Amino acid sequence: MMKMDKLTRLGKLVAVRQSLSLVLLLGAATVAGFLLDQYVSLTSQAMMYVLAVVIASYRFGWLASVACALAAVTALNFFFVPPRWTFQVERSEHFIALMTMLVVALVINRLATGMRRETELAHRNEQRARQLQTLAIDLSNAHTEAQMRALGQCALDAAFTGNNILALMQPDGELDFDLDFDAALDASVRDGLHCCLKENAILGQGTARWPELDAWYLPLGEKERVCGAVCIESVLPDDDSGREQARAMCAILAQALWRLHLNESVLAAQAEAQRQQLQGIFLAAVSHDLRTPLAVVVGAASALQTQHDKLPPAEQRRLLASIVSEANYLSTLTENTLQLLALANTSQVRIYQWESMEEIVGAVLARVRQRDPGRRILSRVQENLPLVKVDPVLIAQLIANLLDNALKYTDQAIELSVGISAPLPRTSGQPQMLVAVKDRGPGIAEQDRAHIFEAYSNNDHQDRSRQRGAGLGLAVCQAIAQSHGGSLILRRRQGGGSSFCLSLPIDTAQPQALPDRCASKSMTELETETGIAP
Repeated sequence: MMKMDKLTRLGKLVAVRQSLSLVLLLGAATVAGFLLDQYVSLTSQAMMYVLAVVIASYRFGWLASVACALAAVTALNFFFVPPRWTFQVERSEHFIALMTMLVVALVINRLATGMRRETELAHRNEQRARQLQTLAIDLSNAHTEAQMRALGQCALDAAFTGNNILALMQPDGELDFDLDFDAALDASVRDGLHCCLKENAILGQGTARWPELDAWYLPLGEKERVCGAVCIESVLPDDDSGREQARAMCAILAQALWRLHLNESVLAAQAEAQRQQLQGIFLAAVSHDLRTPLAVVVGAASALQTQHDKLPPAEQRRLLASIVSEANYLSTLTENTLQLLALANTSQVRIYQWESMEEIVGAVLARVRQRDPGRRILSRVQENLPLVKVDPVLIAQLIANLLDNALKYTDQAIELSVGISAPLPRTSGQPQMLVAVKDRGPGIAEQDRAHIFEAYSNNDHQDRSRQRGAGLGLAVCQAIAQSHGGSLILRRRQGGGSSFCLSLPIDTAQPQALPDRCASKSMTELETETGIAP
C-alpha cells in the first residue's frame, strides 16, 4: 500500500512538471510572436508554435504532445489571428491555416514520438548487448560453478527489476536454489521452474505456454544439456526484446556451465589416465626391476644357509655383500616408486614448512657419504641463506637421488653447490634457491635429453655406462621439484659431464622467528664457501 501511494505521488509530480514545461514552451512562443509582430507575418508567428510542438513531442509523451499541439493552435488563434483576443476566425484562409497547423503539429508529434521511441529502443538494445558482452567475458574468466552462479545472478538483477531466481541442476536431478530464496519461495515458482525444465521451453507472459503467469521461466541449456532454470519476475507481455535478452543470457550462462563441466570431465579423465599410467609403471617396476635382485638375494641367502660350512670366508663375504647391495637397490626402487605414486595423487594435501636448506643438505651428505668412502663430493653452500617452504623429506630424497646418480656414473669429483639467484636489473623477478649437482661423467646423449626425466627413459644411458638403474630416480626428482613450484633442469657442462640444477622459489615474507631446528645445523661435513655463481 505504501509503495502504491509513493508511485501515485511520483506520477502526480511528473504530471505537474510536464504541465509547467508545456506552459513555459507555449509562453515562450507567444512572447516571441509578440516581439516579432511588427516584423513578420502570421505564418512566421505560427512557426514559433510549431517549434514548441516539436520540442514537446521529443521531450514528453504522446498525450502531453497532443495537448501541446491543440494548445498551440488555440493560442495562435486567440493572440494573433484576426480578430485578436477572441476565438473567432475572421477569414476562411485563417481557418484553413489553423487547421493545417493542427494537422502539421499532429504529424510532427507522431514522427517525433516514433523517433524518440526508436532512439530509446536503440539505447536499450545497445545497453543489453553490452550487458551480454560483459557477462560472456566475465564467465570466460570464471573457474567455479559458484563464481558463474554469482555472475549470472548479478547480470539478471542488472537487466531486470524484481526478484530474479537462478537455480542450478544438481547431480541427483534436483534444483539447487539460492538460500535467500529457498526459505520463502512460492510453490507456483517452484512448479514453474520444474515445468520449464520438463518442457524445455520458455513459460510465462507473451509466450504460448502459461501466458497468465506474471513472470518468465527459462531453462538453462537445451535438450540433454539442461543445467538449471531461471525465473524473471516483473515482466511485460509485449516486451519481446527483453524476453530475447533473457534467452540470450540463459544461453551464455548455460554454455559457460557446460564448458566448466566438460573441463572437469577432461581433468578427471586425465587424472585417471595418469593414475593408470603410474600403476603400469609400478607393475613394470615389480616385473622388471624387482625380480632380478630378489632372485640374487634368495640365491645368496640359500647358499649361505645350505652350504655355510663348505664355503670359504671370502665367498661368504661376497654373498653377504651381494645381499646388502641388492637389498639397498630394492629399498631405493621401492621408495622412488611409492613416492612417484604419492606425488601423482593430486587429491593429497601437502603442508610445507619453513626449512633450512643448509640443514637438509647436511643431513643428505651425512647419509650419502657413507656410500662414498673416497669422499668425492665437494660441497659449496652459500652463507646466510633464507628459509624455504618445502617438505624436507622430499627435498632430501631429490638431492640424494641426484648425488647417487652422479656417484654411479663417474669416478671423478662431484660438485654440490647451494646458493641464491639474484634477480636481473630492472626486473621484478623472484629470487630462487638453486641446488646444483655437477659431475664429469659420460653425459647424456642428445636424443635422450628430451626424455631423461620420464620414467624408464634412461635405459640406453644405463647400458652405455654399464650401470643398473630403476629408471625412476630422475622422474621422482622432477615430480618433487614441480610439487614445490620449482623446476629441475639438465645442462651439459663444458669439458664433459652433466649438471642438474634444482630451482625453488623463495618467499620474500620470511618468518620473524626462525624454527629451533634451524639453529643447530648438522654442517660438520660441509665445506662451506661464500660467493657461489648461480
